[in-house]
Amino acid sequence: MSALVSKWNELADIKDELAARDWFMGTSGNLAIKVSCEPLRFLVTASGKDKRKRTSEDFLLVDRDGKAVEETQLRPSAETLLHCAVFQKTAAGCCLHVHTVANNVISELYGVDGKVTFQYQELIKAFDLWEEDAELTIPIIHNHAHIPALAEEFGEHIQADKGAVLIRNHGITVWGKDGFEAKKLLEACEFLFQYQLALINAKANFK
Repeated sequence: MSALVSKWNELADIKDELAARDWFMGTSGNLAIKVSCEPLRFLVTASGKDKRKRTSEDFLLVDRDGKAVEETQLRPSAETLLHCAVFQKTAAGCCLHVHTVANNVISELYGVDGKVTFQYQELIKAFDLWEEDAELTIPIIHNHAHIPALAEEFGEHIQADKGAVLIRNHGITVWGKDGFEAKKLLEACEFLFQYQLALINAKANFK
């Protein structure tokens, strides 16, 4: 099996799992997986597709600048430049971006602070934070309508081969060394967001 076919199937399986969680409402979200480093090539979701379905046109192969490698009628996802920034700056192999109610609400609640921090939560260990008093801080950036401007600010927070950034009232982007790690980080983040919202609600009810 070629590297391209293998990576295609890996990304399709991830898409199926996230779709089963209903994390692609209204065709939102996009996924990318690296196929080669030299030259940099990666698969990214095609724009406007129903990600709950599995077809031969779900992804297209693009270069380091997010341009299609071969002639195609498909358009790469609008946020492809975010994936470009991750793959250009790190050794990450997979990058996932989803819009959920929980991550949007968290990004609005903590957007003025420019970050949300979690401590004493078991799932921050997904980010290799093992110390008892460790903290996971996820940056929250402005939702620039101009994608190059969004990618530029997003790029300022890419500092390691794994990470996560929230875009205010837009969604979260996570990246990791491969598809398994990226999905693990995304699941951990979404758990933390849902926990935080449940905690806020519980505290309000106890007043």
